[in-house]
Amino acid sequence: MSFIAACSALMGCATVTNVEVQRINIPVPVECREQVPARPVMPTEVLGPSATVDQYVQASTAEIERREGYEVQLVAALAICTRPITPVPGKDSLGLRGAWPK
Repeated sequence: MSFIAACSALMGCATVTNVEVQRINIPVPVECREQVPARPVMPTEVLGPSATVDQYVQASTAEIERREGYEVQLVAALAICTRPITPVPGKDSLGLRGAWPK
């Protein structure tokens, strides 16, 4: 009788359950490490109170050009931070390809 109990106990250990590993892609927030461009000094900020109208108009025109250049730098930094992350071809994105049994 004990032999039958021992055999049935061993048969319970002999069955192996298959473990299925599933890969679930979950977006993970990544910090953007792009530097914020330095804000340039605007020409109208350095004008004194005794500036003439002509000097103010000339400084305002130069400031428009400078602000547009600064805006281009800001848009470029934003584009770098919001572009989608693409995996490197030929490399598993998780680095676990060899770690899991097939």
